[in-house]
Amino acid sequence: MFDVITIGSVKRDAFFEAPKLQSIPWKKTPSKKAIVLPLGGKLEVSGVYFTVGGNSANAAVTFSRLGFNTACAGKTGDDPGGREIRRRLNGEDVDTNLITKTDELPTGYSVLLLKDGERTILSYNGASSLFEISDFYLKRLKAKWWYLSLSGESAKFLGKLLAFARKNGISVAFNPSGYHLKHYPKEILKNLKDISFLVLNEEEAAVLTGLPFSEERRVFKKLDALMPDIVAVTNGAKGVTVSDGKFIYRAPAFRETKLVDRTGAGDAFGSGFTAGLMKSGGDIKYAIRLASANATSVVEHIGATEGTLKLSDFWKPRWKNLKIDIKRI
Repeated sequence: MFDVITIGSVKRDAFFEAPKLQSIPWKKTPSKKAIVLPLGGKLEVSGVYFTVGGNSANAAVTFSRLGFNTACAGKTGDDPGGREIRRRLNGEDVDTNLITKTDELPTGYSVLLLKDGERTILSYNGASSLFEISDFYLKRLKAKWWYLSLSGESAKFLGKLLAFARKNGISVAFNPSGYHLKHYPKEILKNLKDISFLVLNEEEAAVLTGLPFSEERRVFKKLDALMPDIVAVTNGAKGVTVSDGKFIYRAPAFRETKLVDRTGAGDAFGSGFTAGLMKSGGDIKYAIRLASANATSVVEHIGATEGTLKLSDFWKPRWKNLKIDIKRI
């Protein structure tokens, strides 16, 4: 039996470093900025890097590097991109036998334009959009933990997966995709009772609860009432707030030595937190520290997995101290 199976999207990522791209003010984006690309023109880039991506693949690398027997479930095309994903994950000691393939669509692909540590992503879901519960026998998914991040139409089978997990004693960590939050929020809320760990950012928490995150107490009160275990709400470089229904934990993020690329920071935090719970037997302070260290290390490298920590990395002095404030609810 696997320690953990990650279930969600698997893609190929292509990074293009483009420091000369011009940025302009743009209120419609989270950063309040946008980049300008000349239509019909040509821009030089200073570097190109290819790697694996997608929530399931990113999380799988975290779990494997931290010493867990890990499998990745997802869907690729029957093409070179899909074969490269399997090769890279196998190289990380991740079992890829649960990654199915199709000839209907090519492997999902993202092009990421990097400028000063931030990125603009051109994303194509491809074969990941065809990922269905019929792609595997549920009995093959038996594990101690699942890490779910369902994209596209795969969000429709959340309820069936959780029913199987409940019946078979599988703990479930859940990081909803943007698509899932937008199109199926009621289904998510209905199923929170079967989730052991839920991770969202502030914007996602507001979407799911229908409350502005400025009313943080009401947001956590609503989520705590719907799920029995742990919910974490991240705010990028500002850190995280975690509730277990009894206590609120607040922690800043570790300071990065250099911000290179924010891609994968959310996956690194969510999978790192889950791995921390698994390693420590449920110690939330340990999980926060491991998650924050993993996310910080990831943003110091290009790609969503290159900076992922091994357990030996986490023992270094840099990651030993993180101020965590705890208050009773």
